[in-house]
Amino acid sequence: MTTETQAGPTRALVIHPDIKAQHQPREPELALAEAVALAHALPGLEVVDALVVRLPKAQPGMLFGSGKVEELAALIEEAEVALVLIDGPVTPVQQRNLERAWNVKLLDRTGLILEIFADRARTREGVLQVELAALSYQRTRLVRAWTHLERQRGGLGFVGGPGETQIEADRRAIDTQMVRLRRQLSKVVKTRELHRAARRKVPFPVVALVGYTNAGKSTLFNRLTGAEVLAKDMLFATLDPTMRAVTLPTGKDVILSDTVGFISDLPTQLVAAFRATLEEVLEADLIIHVRDIAHPETEEQARNVRSILGDLGVDEQRPLIELWNKADLLSEVQQTGLAARASGSEAVFLGSAVTGQGLDALFAAMTARLDDVRHSDEVVLDHSAGRARAWLYAQSVVEAETVEEAQTRLQVNWTARQKRAFRALLGEVPSDTD
Repeated sequence: MTTETQAGPTRALVIHPDIKAQHQPREPELALAEAVALAHALPGLEVVDALVVRLPKAQPGMLFGSGKVEELAALIEEAEVALVLIDGPVTPVQQRNLERAWNVKLLDRTGLILEIFADRARTREGVLQVELAALSYQRTRLVRAWTHLERQRGGLGFVGGPGETQIEADRRAIDTQMVRLRRQLSKVVKTRELHRAARRKVPFPVVALVGYTNAGKSTLFNRLTGAEVLAKDMLFATLDPTMRAVTLPTGKDVILSDTVGFISDLPTQLVAAFRATLEEVLEADLIIHVRDIAHPETEEQARNVRSILGDLGVDEQRPLIELWNKADLLSEVQQTGLAARASGSEAVFLGSAVTGQGLDALFAAMTARLDDVRHSDEVVLDHSAGRARAWLYAQSVVEAETVEEAQTRLQVNWTARQKRAFRALLGEVPSDTD
């Protein structure tokens, strides 16, 4: 989808409301910068101005006071703005009143993120998840004209659509749409489960890359796999999970998964809707948390990622390594200080996915974490089970073999993961205690 018209790109104004009555842990200027980056992530937008508007409290009817609304109206008219992006929640009534007062289209933070997701989603599941999230969002905003249901173009129709054509739609119509989407999604999820079941038979551990959006996950993914995943200095550059089998420089074979980046104040319905997309993280043997260590709010971003991982059900016992990425953007003094901090933990590494700095140590740590504790077992196979026997030898877990008249006994020394993969190969269902 593009918001660019024949006359040129859509001129946009970005506003971050700094409301004193609300607790906002982030610096308003940094929050505004992120909002501008979000706007740049949507094709066809030209951000002509961006400002922080400080308010004692949010006004229920128009968010801003009448004087500020008039002041902004003059700015909007002078700059020929066609779209206003509010970095925060806007109620349906506030949205309707502001659009009438300013004679422009308006998107709040959730609407903008949904629009970006609609533009970037590529897989069938990604498209369905976005549409489901959009319907969930719009269900409470019936004062809006639902141009996105016309489907005359790609995207959701908030920006640059066929105008404000009112389509007759009510809650029952939305619910019908959501039921239809969930049915389609359930079929896609079943297909993904078949793919996951097939991967369980592959003797490779899964490594999931997670992190705040624009932290450099896709750059690291591309460096390891040679894949051409979209990797730009742009928020939400990756929206669909990408998985590749790759051999680490240490010789360790893994399946690498690149996932959607997290962001502060991610809409609740999007976290829920994309849970299936993030299931790869739940099944990962190892999580690599990629952090943009050069960002002034790197600590806040890291807390946000940990919070979302917790919401997704990732327990604290899951093996996790932090890569403090983008070290190449730091001064030598900053790098020295951070390197000293990182050296105090076996699970933190300072490096750069762009230059390769520090990645050898990261890969060695990944390999060590994935080489689980081994234990001895005896495996008894029929002579006809040549494929299973070959699998064990390919894994280098066989310590001794005794050929008997009707069967073969093998003494193996393997990890719990290899045992589960072997049982999956035989068609057995591993128990939770295996």
